[in-house]
Amino acid sequence: MKKNIVMLIISVVLLCHSVVAAQGLLVDEPEAMERMRGTVLEVKDQRAEDHFTIQVVMIEIDRGSLQGKVEVVENHLSDHPVYDIPVEPGDRVMLMKETLEDGTYELHITEYIRDRSIIMLLMLFVLLLLLIGRSKGAKTLLTLALTFFMIVQVMLPGMLKGYSPILLTIVSSLVITIATITIINGINGKSIAAILGIIGGLLVAGMVMFWAGSQVKLTGLSSEEATMLMYIPQAVQFDFRDLLFAGIIMGALGAVMDVGISVASAMEEVRRANPEIAVKELVKSGMNVGQDIMGTMSNTLILAYTGAALPLLLLFMAYDASVVDIINLDIIATEIVRALSGSIGLVLTVPLTAVASAILLKRKPN
Repeated sequence: MKKNIVMLIISVVLLCHSVVAAQGLLVDEPEAMERMRGTVLEVKDQRAEDHFTIQVVMIEIDRGSLQGKVEVVENHLSDHPVYDIPVEPGDRVMLMKETLEDGTYELHITEYIRDRSIIMLLMLFVLLLLLIGRSKGAKTLLTLALTFFMIVQVMLPGMLKGYSPILLTIVSSLVITIATITIINGINGKSIAAILGIIGGLLVAGMVMFWAGSQVKLTGLSSEEATMLMYIPQAVQFDFRDLLFAGIIMGALGAVMDVGISVASAMEEVRRANPEIAVKELVKSGMNVGQDIMGTMSNTLILAYTGAALPLLLLFMAYDASVVDIINLDIIATEIVRALSGSIGLVLTVPLTAVASAILLKRKPN
């Protein structure tokens, strides 16, 4: 019980420290701008004007320099669901206060407040993790906090300082893998075998991805967010292909870890049931388990990437684009290489883990 409490405290500290560090990565806003929070009390009027609909809204300011005041705000809607933020009484919204040169100010609704619901969902996840997983759940929470810490404290700041995205991702992946496996399973033959298989699978996935990306001439600029990085205030000269490859490695890490530890755990149970089993038979048992796993895990990777690109695929189908035209688009080729590279690394994790487990487990005394 004490260990679980200690791990929970460490997890909270890591998460809080990472959140504070993430705030430090953000660029300071001009002094004339201030973010606020408020609650919509009433929509007093809604009228059409030119090509816009204007909501006249009464908002009580909950946080900021105007806290406690009730302000009347004009909310401009353009009938475009991507950019519009229509509100109704009871909605909690983010506001931007813009101070003008004459000392007056204007308030603009910039977004709905979603963090409270997200925090509640996170708390439900943590609660279920601890209730069902108990000590393993506390360890899992610690590894999640460590993963978040590595991403926010090591990877992202390092990339913004101009360090190699691939090198940072590989180092972070190694730390995350070793820490996750050893925290949850301890330091033993099973953990070492799983780590060796996972690292081997990731390295293979990285090499395949690098070769395939070079062959199909991926630019790394297929997403809108990547092109926006050209204009960030830090003025970092990113190699966008490196960023793409780093993202593929990180995206495959979770599935590869799952396969590696599953195969290693199954093989340890087989050896425990039959201590005299030969290395060849032990490898065969691991391969049989891995074959069952790899089908579902490969589907997991491919379905995850397909789900992310679903609106785009629907758009192509709606306009009867040919399969050849679709495959040759940079954005689609990127997702295909991402999914297939990760799946190849995942598949090769099975034999690598099986061989490593068989050798390490047979070296242990009965």
